[in-house]
Amino acid sequence: MKFLNNKGLFRVDNVQDVSYLYFPITNGYLLRGAITPNLNGDLKIDQNHFVLVPTSQEDLQNSLFGRHFWLKINGEIYNISGVSARQKYLNDDQVEVSAGFLYHEVKRVNQKLGIEVNVTTFAPYGQENIELSKVVIKNITNNDIQFTPTVAIPLFSRSADNLRDHRHVTALLNRAKVVKNGIINKPTLSFDERGHIANDTVYGVFISDDVKYYNPKLQDFIGEGGSLDWPKSLLADRIGCYQVGDEVDGFEVIGAMQLGTKILKPNEAYECVFGIAVSNKEFDLESIYNNYCNLDKFNEMLAESKKIWESKINKFIVKTSDSNFDNWLKWVSLQPILRRIYGCSFLPHHDYGRGGRGWRDLWQDCLALILMDDNEVNNLLYNNFAGVRIDGSNATIIGEKPGEFKADRNNIPRVWMDHGAWPWNTLKLYIDRTGDYEFLFKKQSYFKDANIHFSKAKDIAWNDSLGNKQLDANDNIYEGTILEHILLQNLVQFFNVGAHNNMRLEGADWNDGLDMAKDLGESVAFTAFYLMNFIQIKDTLSYLQSKGIDAITIFAEMERLINDDINYTDYKAKNALLHDYFVSVSHKLSGNVKSLKIEDIIKSLEKKITHLKEHLQNEEWIDINEDQGFYIGYYDNLGRRLEGIVDKEVQMTLTGQVFTIMSGLASLKQIRKVINTAKEYLYDKKVAGYRLNTNFKGLRLDMGRLFGFAYGHKENGAMFSHMAMMFANSLYKRGFVSDAYKILNDIYKHCMDFPKAKIYPGIPEYIDSDGRGMYHYLTGSASWYILNVIDEMFGIKGYYGNLYLLPKLVKNQFNSELSIEITTAFNHKPITVKYINSNNKEYGEYTIEKVFENEKEIDFIPKDNGAIIERNLLDKIEDEIKLTVILK
Repeated sequence: MKFLNNKGLFRVDNVQDVSYLYFPITNGYLLRGAITPNLNGDLKIDQNHFVLVPTSQEDLQNSLFGRHFWLKINGEIYNISGVSARQKYLNDDQVEVSAGFLYHEVKRVNQKLGIEVNVTTFAPYGQENIELSKVVIKNITNNDIQFTPTVAIPLFSRSADNLRDHRHVTALLNRAKVVKNGIINKPTLSFDERGHIANDTVYGVFISDDVKYYNPKLQDFIGEGGSLDWPKSLLADRIGCYQVGDEVDGFEVIGAMQLGTKILKPNEAYECVFGIAVSNKEFDLESIYNNYCNLDKFNEMLAESKKIWESKINKFIVKTSDSNFDNWLKWVSLQPILRRIYGCSFLPHHDYGRGGRGWRDLWQDCLALILMDDNEVNNLLYNNFAGVRIDGSNATIIGEKPGEFKADRNNIPRVWMDHGAWPWNTLKLYIDRTGDYEFLFKKQSYFKDANIHFSKAKDIAWNDSLGNKQLDANDNIYEGTILEHILLQNLVQFFNVGAHNNMRLEGADWNDGLDMAKDLGESVAFTAFYLMNFIQIKDTLSYLQSKGIDAITIFAEMERLINDDINYTDYKAKNALLHDYFVSVSHKLSGNVKSLKIEDIIKSLEKKITHLKEHLQNEEWIDINEDQGFYIGYYDNLGRRLEGIVDKEVQMTLTGQVFTIMSGLASLKQIRKVINTAKEYLYDKKVAGYRLNTNFKGLRLDMGRLFGFAYGHKENGAMFSHMAMMFANSLYKRGFVSDAYKILNDIYKHCMDFPKAKIYPGIPEYIDSDGRGMYHYLTGSASWYILNVIDEMFGIKGYYGNLYLLPKLVKNQFNSELSIEITTAFNHKPITVKYINSNNKEYGEYTIEKVFENEKEIDFIPKDNGAIIERNLLDKIEDEIKLTVILK
């Protein structure tokens, strides 16, 4: 795999020898799909409207329901997708894929037939739901060649549920019609989770050239005894006798259209465009042919789409000593954008869910959007605080509209104990980079449904007619500040502890696979994360005091979580206090509010911070020897430690180490011990980094489903990119820069090693035991990789709206001119920072000596080997901020 320019364009040769490759195809809005080198992959606008047959991992290689374009040539039938019985047997095509933002091109050469075929596929950016493919067939012989083309696209035209639920019955609903140069299908009804309803969606296949013969009936096209990789109709003179205006009811539909015979002289090429479309209104055929299925328009729209996607990607550019890394990082920066479009569904590995994003996903994705200074971030953050419940839990599914929430995708209430931690983690980054501390005082509502007491009880007085917003005793929608929401989410968790005084695991934490310890399970790992939040919230409250803000208001019932007077070592006392709080907010709030001094809230937080630090250090650290040690991460549903030294074998989790380091809890000596232990027991070069856990060798029904997975896969011991990125972040924060950089670099190197990783550029969710990248594109690890690069590696930080430069670059990252450069965004302006390391010093040896803005030296405030540049100075710069930083 190689990059062809500095804009992320890449090429992979001989892709016919690699399985399970796929590339996202989207218009940036509702149309979402994937395409493979053999033109397989599906296309849809949502769970209930799949244009092409739904595709999972194994279907990529084995399903025949893809995009077909046949040539009848030299007495043979040849599929430019490569999916034909003949081609599979002979394997005589040379195939390469090249791709950019966001288009996919397959080049297929067959020397025996004397043809070179290029298929370029993309979806025009915008709200028209159409995928376009341009086919170019070139004669590479010294003689004339003759062929007859046939496009053949099976139209699924219904819900993914119907793949096995009433597949035949729902085919009876199909109403296919032949139109000029196209075949459309408008089923009469839709059978899905919404019930039996009249269908208003139309699906279609169109082609730019004049069609000679049509066949909309799948059975007729493949013929008795035939198949989609050997359609018998292609062996005859014509594929069917259907004409414009003909209709076929009640059968599986295919958009099969045969063109007239083409003759090409040597080096001549034939071109055409075919489109696959879906609409909730009748197709405007004239518009489709004039604006889409048109060679000139295709090239114009492709150029425009490239421009739009590149404008999104070019908000973040690095220029290091490794141009491959610079290009690879562009694809990583695309991934959070794709998550906003796809959610956590609708790509071949992501064959679960129905397109929504979970609570945690939303906040992870916002990290990258904040760093890229997306204009929508403020509203996204604000709207999503409306998903917090008054008991400190939250709605787990985000709807399509801003501020729209649902209780659970399966209507099974569940609480993930880590969910309360992420909003502050994300909001802190926003406040630091923008200085918008006023955001904390915006008023927002709370989510309300029947689930109360962390979903352990039901509010029998609530019903749908009361709406999904928390009410007070006067039936007014209660709104509290964002700061109130933040305090509530974190304080509730402080009191929700198990018998070992760590926060209860509930339904799971970040690791969804730890889902079978809801009674006695505890998460030490995320207890440390909440500790970090308490420390940061306390510091932010002190900052508010410096701005003259001395008090805040909260709803009255919440006061007991702050002005408590219990022994924190008594877990039962904590539980009792929390129970009383839950009872007080079970249905409606009183409507009364309290004004609390910030000074008193800070004292309360300090007391809680001291307790958590002492507890975690005294109770949850294990020393192995002088050089090794680690933190416990979890307790199981029998109240036992998950990790430890068992039968003289070390059993540990990476998650248990990350937040104890990131929070500042672990001492520098402990961090070195953790790194040493992780290197010996978790690091595996084959999978490019640290595994999520050691092999616990057994099915742990008292802990979670992950132990049913084969070791080395997914949450059971894979190199899970998200946690690896958070481990790197924790090490960067604590000054272990070379160790942190190695994590990032190992993953990058592995992902760019195509024979090993077998994925296109980007970072996957995890790397399996064979070294293959899995669950590509839709992963929160991309946001954390970007965060590590911008915030830690290049040190483009915020400090309450001021720019804080604190680079953590290792020597080999600087180019031959001993400089390195980044372009990103800061406080609604593009910013380019160039570091010059003239003395070729390693991290830890250099400090910032001077800062220049367009060759003019500017003042800065030294801080921890970094430089704070005050916002008022940057505000005077009208356009792009260009800084040159001299290291000494």
